[in-house]
Amino acid sequence: MTTTDPAPPQTTHPLLIQGGMGVGVSGWRLAQAVARTGQLGVVSGVALDVVLARRLQQGDPGGDLRRALAAFPFPDVAARILERYHVPGGLAPGRPYRPVPKLGLRPHPHRTELITAANFAEVFLAREGHHGPVGVNYLEKIQMATPAAVYGALLAGADYVLMGAGIPSEIPGLLDALAAHRPAEISVTVAGAGSDRRHTTGIDPAALHGPARPRPLERPRLLAIVSSDVLAAYLARRPETRPDGFVVEGPAAGGHSAPPRGRLRLDETGQPLYGPRDHPDTARIAALGLPFWLAGGYAGPEALQRALDSGATGVQVGTAFALCRESGLDPELRRRLLTGAADGTLTVRNDPDASPAGFPFKVADLPATAADAGVYAARPRLCDLGHLRTPYLKADGAVGYRCPAEPVATYIRKDRPESDTTGRRCLCNGLVSAIGLAQHRPDGYTEPPLLTLGQDLAFLAGLPADHTAADVVVGLLGTRRAERTTP
Repeated sequence: MTTTDPAPPQTTHPLLIQGGMGVGVSGWRLAQAVARTGQLGVVSGVALDVVLARRLQQGDPGGDLRRALAAFPFPDVAARILERYHVPGGLAPGRPYRPVPKLGLRPHPHRTELITAANFAEVFLAREGHHGPVGVNYLEKIQMATPAAVYGALLAGADYVLMGAGIPSEIPGLLDALAAHRPAEISVTVAGAGSDRRHTTGIDPAALHGPARPRPLERPRLLAIVSSDVLAAYLARRPETRPDGFVVEGPAAGGHSAPPRGRLRLDETGQPLYGPRDHPDTARIAALGLPFWLAGGYAGPEALQRALDSGATGVQVGTAFALCRESGLDPELRRRLLTGAADGTLTVRNDPDASPAGFPFKVADLPATAADAGVYAARPRLCDLGHLRTPYLKADGAVGYRCPAEPVATYIRKDRPESDTTGRRCLCNGLVSAIGLAQHRPDGYTEPPLLTLGQDLAFLAGLPADHTAADVVVGLLGTRRAERTTP
C-alpha cells in the first residue's frame, strides 16, 4: 500500500525513543533523522489535518507533501485534497488559511479523507529512504480523530503507535481491525451521558478503497504512555486491552502531565506539587513482562543506565530533540529557546490551568508568546480549530461541543462555570503557530505561538550549540549497542 520499501521484520526494540512532541515539532524530518540512527523516530499525529492543509496553502515548497500524496493508495482522495488546499506559490502574506472541518461525531467524508491522508503523508515521509523504525504519537483525549488518523499511519507502514493522555484500552482492537481493512470504531467520552448510552466514532476503510479489497497491512506495535503502575497493570491484565509495551512518563516530561494524586497542592510559584505517590513503581511495571521505556528527565547516559538497571528497555527523550536542528519548531523560536536555556533565563512552568484538557501543561516562558499574560490577554478568545473540544450532552439530548478556552459567554451558555475559563490558553492555535503556521485573522491579528518543553534542560550543556538529532543520539548512547533484543 506504500511505495516505501518494507523494513525487515522487527526482532529488537530500540534503546531510545524520540518523543512525539506538540503539533509538528516532531515532524517527519526529525523522525527520519532519528530513525536513520537505528533508534525510534516518532512523528506527532496531533492536528496533522491542519498541518497538511496549511503547508499545502503555503505552496508546499520542495514538493514533499505532493510527493507523499502521489504515493497515497487512494489517488482520488489525494486529488480532492490537492484541489481544495494546494495554492501554487503559496498564499499572499497575511492571507488567512482556509479552514479544515472540525472534529465531531457526525460522519464527514472530507474530514475523514483529510485526516487519513495527512497521517499517511507524515509517516510516509518519515520512513522514506531508510529501514529505521518509525512511530506515531497520539493523544487518547482527541478521540474523534483517532480511527482515521491511525488508518492513515498504518497505510504508510508505521512500526509503532504511541498513545497517552487517557486510557487507550480500545486501541489494540482498533489496530487489529484496521490492519485487516475492517470497519472499526472506538468509544467517545461525552460529558453528561449515562453509561447506558455509548457514543462512538469510527472509519470504514471501504469508503476510501472501494470494492477492491487491499492486502492486509502490518499491524504496528502499541506503546501505551502511562504515569502509574496501576494503569499499566490494568491495561496488561486482558488480551483485548494489552499493549505491546509502555512509555512511563514522570512529572518532568514536556507537554501534558498527569495531575498529582490526591488533593491538588501548589508550590509558591503556582505549580503542582508531586510526591512519592506520583512516581510509578518500575519494579511492578517490569513484573508485567512487557517492554517499557522511562521518560521525563532521562536525557543523559547516566539516566539511561539507571533506567536499564531498573529493568527498562530504554528511555524516551523529548526536549533534546525538540531543540535540535531537524525540529519542526520555527527556527527563530528555537534559537531563542536555546539562547535562554544557555544563559539561564529560560524557565519552563508546569501550568495547572493552561490546557483546556484540564491536565497540567508545561509552558516555556518566552517573551512575546502566548505564555506572556499580556500577549494572551490581548488575544480575542475563539475556538476555531477545536481539537481539544469536549463533547457534551445538551438538554435536548443532542451532542454539543465546548472548550474552556472559547469565549467566556459562549462557554457559560453551555452550562459551565466561568471559573473553568480562568487561565486557559488556546493550545491548538498556539502550538500550530509555533511551527510557522500561525493563522492570520481578517482584522490583521496573527495568532501568537505557545511553546512546550520538558523541565530538565541540563542535558544542553553536553551538546553542540546548534545540535542535530544525531548529536543527541550519540550523546545518549555513545558506543552502546543501538538496539536490544526483545525479551
